[in-house]
Parts: sequence; structure tokens; C-alpha cells
Amino acid sequence: MNTPALPAAAPVPAVPAMANASESAAIEGWVHQLKAGDDQARKELLNCACERLTRLTRKMLKGFGRLKRWEQTDDVVQNALLRLYRSLAEVQPASALDFYRLAALNIRRELLDLAKRYYGPHGLGANYASVDRGPGQSQAGPAADRPAAGDDPGQLEAWAAFHEQIERLPAEEKEVFDLLWYQELSQAEAAALLQVSERTVKRRWAAARLRLHQSLGGRLPAT
Repeated sequence: MNTPALPAAAPVPAVPAMANASESAAIEGWVHQLKAGDDQARKELLNCACERLTRLTRKMLKGFGRLKRWEQTDDVVQNALLRLYRSLAEVQPASALDFYRLAALNIRRELLDLAKRYYGPHGLGANYASVDRGPGQSQAGPAADRPAAGDDPGQLEAWAAFHEQIERLPAEEKEVFDLLWYQELSQAEAAALLQVSERTVKRRWAAARLRLHQSLGGRLPAT
């Protein structure tokens, strides 16, 4: 994807690999089928969102040993797809662009819920330490707990703050960020969907990244 390079001081997580160029056209077709009352179209739209959601979830779970005690990638993906499936039953997108907006919103909400569920003030991950028993210790009875090696609650907290700040971006910047980062579209595809020039997409993308860097004080999640 032809994405402008980020300044060294503002390493916003990279945009994933570009989506298939024909996918937007396919989504547009399924959206029209859904509007015509074809419920199979809802399932096909979920299939379109599944792969990218899986990649985003793997990013979130990477390096969190304790979190994986309760959630696996497939579990999170299933929850997010169920959320999107229900949304499509209540809100019928008018176009592929509206579907992308709805999908990004539901993906973001599921990832935020995941972070808060386990690393919020009362979350399981924030208040649970993995047990490391020595070879001579019984598996029954109390033992000194300590965090699992490699866990970094601060990293998941940074992810949560990142997604929350995306929700607060100005509408035009959030729209571009949703299409490029969550939905993996190329800048050309995003420009076509938004009916603006690629130069406008690049400008909004750069403005969104700068705003995120400033609002998060440079504390951005690593990929």
C-alpha cells in the first residue's frame, strides 16, 4: 500500500497488507442483496470481515500470556463477528462504505471490551498472577504468584487508549483511518469509496496519525 512514511517520533501501528482490489465491488454487491432481503448476504459480508479481524486480534493478543489463559484468537473473532452480525440485522448499510464504517465500529468495540475486560481496574488479567511452582511444590494449596513472563499490561492498556482515541477523531479523519487501518484498503480504493482525490486521503491520513500521536502523548502500541 502506498502509505506515507511516519516520522520516527510518531510510530502509529502500520497499515496491514492491502485488501483484494475486487473486494469492495463484491461487498457493494452483497450490500445490495442484503437491502433486497437476502439474508445469505449478511453471512457473506461477515466472511469479508473475518480475515482482517483475525489479523487485528492476533496483534492484540501477541505477547499476552495471561490473556491467552481466557481468550484465544478464534474466541475473540467469533465474538466480534457475532456483534457485527447482530448490527447488520438492525442496521442495513446503504453502500460498501457504510459497511466498512459499521465493521470498523464493531471491531473497535470488541477490541476495547477485550482490553477493559482483562486489564481494566477490576479485570481478570490485571488482578491475576500466574503460579510458578517449583518441582518440589505440591500442586494443591497456596503458592507465591508472579506475573507470567513476557506479559505487559501497559501494552494492552496502550491498545485500548489507541482505539478510544480513534473513536474521537474528526469524522473525515476517522473515516480514512477506518478504511486504511481497520479495513486494509489502499488509498486509491478509499478515495474511490469516499469520492475524493488520493491526495485528500493522504492528507486526512497524515492528520489522523499526527492527532493520535499528540492525543496519546507519543505512547502508541507496538505491533
